[in-house]
Amino acid sequence: MTWTAVEQALIRQSIFEWLERQEIDLGGYEFRREFLRTAYSYEGHTIGLMDRQNGIWNPTGFDATLSITQTLKSPYADEIDGPVQKYSYERLPGRPLLSGRNIKLRRAAASGEPLIMFQEILPSLYLPRYPVYIVNDDPNAGYVDVALDESLTLFGDPSQLTAPQRRYADRVVQARLHQKSFRMRVLHAYRARCAICTLAHPELLDAAHITPDGLEDSTASVTNGLSLCKIHHAAYDRQVVGIDGDYRVHVREDVLAEVDGPMLRYGLQEMDGRTLVVPRQVSERPDPDRLERRFLVFAA
Repeated sequence: MTWTAVEQALIRQSIFEWLERQEIDLGGYEFRREFLRTAYSYEGHTIGLMDRQNGIWNPTGFDATLSITQTLKSPYADEIDGPVQKYSYERLPGRPLLSGRNIKLRRAAASGEPLIMFQEILPSLYLPRYPVYIVNDDPNAGYVDVALDESLTLFGDPSQLTAPQRRYADRVVQARLHQKSFRMRVLHAYRARCAICTLAHPELLDAAHITPDGLEDSTASVTNGLSLCKIHHAAYDRQVVGIDGDYRVHVREDVLAEVDGPMLRYGLQEMDGRTLVVPRQVSERPDPDRLERRFLVFAA
């Protein structure tokens, strides 16, 4: 199948909208490769969103690359932190660097086509970032620079940001992109259950920070996260609920004394004294020191 330039632009936009719908419907942001290979269709034509094995994906009938993939064990020296990331050309033994899949990757750079970057956050689970844009192509070094947010292109060349622009860009990436990977890793650690009430509906779960996001000593580590339903996340953030360093849940005294409906009684009051349900892996369990510091604020 060959698509016209207009059709290709429409398909790209359709794919972005489809991915967004999947995130909402599935209650999460992560996808498996085979799902991404087979689930999307346009006017009755199945179009894979990533390659079976390779990092650069050029679907049949497309003039330029549609998606690029970063794996946990990438053979290339891709930089995975920051608002602008380097992505290496495909390197195959005995083949020129400026050949094969790299040709359409460079076309995407030249035309400014929006792409998808799939990042493997957990084994065989990919987080899509879209739209991303190639803002620099260096054929001599064999890599491109990829801006992870469209607003970064307002600065001109995002790979040459000033210090204030870099700070802004880092905040953009943190707010719009890193939170998705944080949620994905935390919910998987807790097997998609609320640590307080064990609700198991991913679409109703959040990844809550123990040390609030934005503080200097906050971190995106799973040990600084709790899988909480939206009610208990809000209660934790607003000091209605506290959790001590022994993983014990406390409900504020005035809330315990209230008389209201069943939500208050069963959703909050009966959680008092419960022990958190924590990840099976000790390395993923919430940091007791962070919990205790946060609990001192609640108890004050």
